[in-house]
Amino acid sequence: MPLALILSSHVASSRVGGFVQALALSQLKIDPVLVPTVLFGRHPGWGAPGGDPVRLDTFQGVLDGVEANGLFGVVDLVITGYFANGAQVRAAAAAIDRIRAADRGGAYAKKPRIIVDPIMGDDDKGLYVNAEVAEALVTELVPRADLITPNAWEMQRLTGTPVRDARAARAAGRVVGKPSLVSSVRHGSDLAVVYADGPEAWVAAHARLAKAPNGVGDLLTALFAAALVEDQPISYAMARAVGAVYETVAAAEAWAASELPVVAMGPRLRQASSNVRIERLV
Repeated sequence: MPLALILSSHVASSRVGGFVQALALSQLKIDPVLVPTVLFGRHPGWGAPGGDPVRLDTFQGVLDGVEANGLFGVVDLVITGYFANGAQVRAAAAAIDRIRAADRGGAYAKKPRIIVDPIMGDDDKGLYVNAEVAEALVTELVPRADLITPNAWEMQRLTGTPVRDARAARAAGRVVGKPSLVSSVRHGSDLAVVYADGPEAWVAAHARLAKAPNGVGDLLTALFAAALVEDQPISYAMARAVGAVYETVAAAEAWAASELPVVAMGPRLRQASSNVRIERLV
């Protein structure tokens, strides 16, 4: 079974960050190993979260324990997300280097895929990590990524290129020089996710839902990464990941759920949605 190493937040009662990614990957038969960067009781959007950032020596110690157990050589997927400080980012970068250098005997995949979600901010709040984290993401993790998964605001910050629509998201992908999955992109009156990798570009668009719980971007990253581990074509990976996210948000709305109902969705996380349109961007 594939193995994923997640370096991100653990928020006990909210379906966000590394916790929601671990839940989703488990549903898709990918074994998650979560190394937390913060330990919170709830998402800060609900109020004081409780808990604290994970100290660097603890974060590094957990990474060392995972490595000592021989898992760096069998990690098929690395997902990085929210970091509390620049030192954690640098420790994550060093771990990625060791994972790439490890003997792959017995691993599911020939080489690990490194997925970097450069979590920095959004349209509503602007930059919500400190400047040291934002800089470290750009200098340490983005260069090591096989794929980056920013939202439109983060993509604009990374590239200096305004991301006003799907074609602008594709242009920004060319600037950053990495395969990119950009979320929260305007597409007419709809909302879209854009995949861009050189000349190849796809758009997955859907109508806007009234309100989405926190954690949508985290869930999208995990579901798309899972499809890549399965070596699915990009168009299918887009359809499945964006479709499952759309249906999960729709289910939260229908059930009046305050958090993403990831566990309740179960096998539906593998399914595309008739509400999502997939188009090649030409």
